[in-house]
Amino acid sequence: MDRKVWLCIVMATGVLCLTLAPPCRARDPDEDDADAEDDLDVDTAGPYEDLEDERGAPPPAPKVTYKAPEPMGEHFFAESFDRGTLDNWVLSSAKKDDTDEDIAKYDGKWEVEEMKDSKLPGDKGLVLKSRAKHHAISAPLLRTFTFGTAPLIVQYEVNFQAGIDCGGAYVKLLTQTPELDLDEFVDKTAYTIMFGPDKCGEDYKLHFIFRHKNPKTGKYEEKHAKKPDADLRTYFTDKKTHLYTLVVNPDNTFEILVDQTLVNSGSLLKDVSPPVNPPAEIEDPDDRKPEDWDERPKIQDPDAAKPEDWDEDAPAQVPDEDAVKPDGWLDDEPEYVGDPDAVKPEDWDEDMDGEWEAPQIPNPACEAASGCGQWKRPTVDNPNYKGKWKAPMIDNPNYQGVWKPRKISNPEFFEDLHPFRMSAFSAVGLELWSMTSDIFFDNFLVTDDRNVAERWANDGWGLKKAAEGAAEPGLAAQMMTAAEERPWLWVVYALTVALPVVLVVVFCCTGKKKSEAPPAPAPAEYKKTDEAQPDVKEDEEDEEDKTSPDGEQEQEEEENEESPADNDQADGDKEDAGEAASAEELEDDILRRSPRNRKVRKD
Repeated sequence: MDRKVWLCIVMATGVLCLTLAPPCRARDPDEDDADAEDDLDVDTAGPYEDLEDERGAPPPAPKVTYKAPEPMGEHFFAESFDRGTLDNWVLSSAKKDDTDEDIAKYDGKWEVEEMKDSKLPGDKGLVLKSRAKHHAISAPLLRTFTFGTAPLIVQYEVNFQAGIDCGGAYVKLLTQTPELDLDEFVDKTAYTIMFGPDKCGEDYKLHFIFRHKNPKTGKYEEKHAKKPDADLRTYFTDKKTHLYTLVVNPDNTFEILVDQTLVNSGSLLKDVSPPVNPPAEIEDPDDRKPEDWDERPKIQDPDAAKPEDWDEDAPAQVPDEDAVKPDGWLDDEPEYVGDPDAVKPEDWDEDMDGEWEAPQIPNPACEAASGCGQWKRPTVDNPNYKGKWKAPMIDNPNYQGVWKPRKISNPEFFEDLHPFRMSAFSAVGLELWSMTSDIFFDNFLVTDDRNVAERWANDGWGLKKAAEGAAEPGLAAQMMTAAEERPWLWVVYALTVALPVVLVVVFCCTGKKKSEAPPAPAPAEYKKTDEAQPDVKEDEEDEEDKTSPDGEQEQEEEENEESPADNDQADGDKEDAGEAASAEELEDDILRRSPRNRKVRKD
């Protein structure tokens, strides 16, 4: 078999094997470079210490043992729920104002349990269990957090186990006030910061809202951070545990991270709405626009006059005078006639329904004709049409610009250059409404030390991420799952497999075959040139002569004769001198110089 065909088969087989082979799971670049034993408490004791048992089978996957995270360092609140109880948490018994009595109560259920598809046995969290109900639960801090010279760091985990249709998973930091009563925790309870994910419909949000106190009026106003540029959809739909972190710094900057990746940042003075500080000047609410104020930049030229030949009554379309009625036009035949096959319904009542008429159908007589009915000339654009005359526009000499109220000093102006110094808070709370149940919360932390937060995240969320990554299906399984949700992906997969194979086959197996070398021409067929040409017959005759008795004599005579190369050179010179020599003469010359002719002459 041709070598190229073999190469084609080998390449096609290789492409097919690489395409269908189960891909290996790539290492997550976000994973730590530390060994697995540093992140997971793995039980390797027992009969699985050897790589293979006596039958040669690989050992089962090691069992991951969960270890509850412990806060290491200064913190104000830390909760992992691994004790399995809601100790220190308070369920609200209040009712929501301005709401129907049936849904006014905060009677949504909370439970401490493991995730439904937990990869870490023993890892528990707080789960919102009810749908279409109000939920409210809170817990006091170890001590009140006061904004000073250290940053505020709030961190917790959320897993939308059943996805999310409409609802939130945000946390509120409840302001320290004499009126604060966790038993009466409702939506109107004063808070300092609200932070976390929220979604309804296709609107995916990650809130950071803080309440700022007006130093002049003493009233609080909500300030909303700008929306993140990152796409948040995945955090709500992938059913994985995500770590949400808010950092508010004493220099009035903030950072929002998801899974330890920055998704939003900015300044409390510049990147919130409405701004913290009001403008120094405002428009005078009592100012009114003068009646003679002219805001028109252009006006019609008052001196312009309509031309005398301007005909405003001329129609836009006129009959085409050059049109001619087509031959065969049937003027006396209508376009539509009554259906001769139609029959009046039996229940037709002429007193109620009127006189019955057969339904109209196209006139059969018009099918072969160019047209039926009264012929009318087609219309064309009227070259004399000008339309309604209007005076041209000119610049308004009295234009005064767009009127705006004058500016006055803002009586409510203030300048707060340190919005970081917010109201102290003494509790954390979840006050939520959700149309989806089984929202999982875990590992709440409030601290002012970044190292404490990072260690807490690695011991809690980092362990979950490592366990979920180890149990995550390979790329092939993910592709199958995606195709089940989106059947059109099967076409993409088929093309991905087939296209390389087709290209290899086309490239390797459809190339042009090498053309066979043409046979050597007969001695008499060589063209006359200055180059010496091989003479096969001459070589054969030489061999025969050498075996004959007279071979030596003939060989000597041939040595004495002029060589073919010399004759070719001489003939070449003759050809240059006399270009009129015919092809027939050249052929005779070649035959004359052949050994066979010399032998005949000698005989």
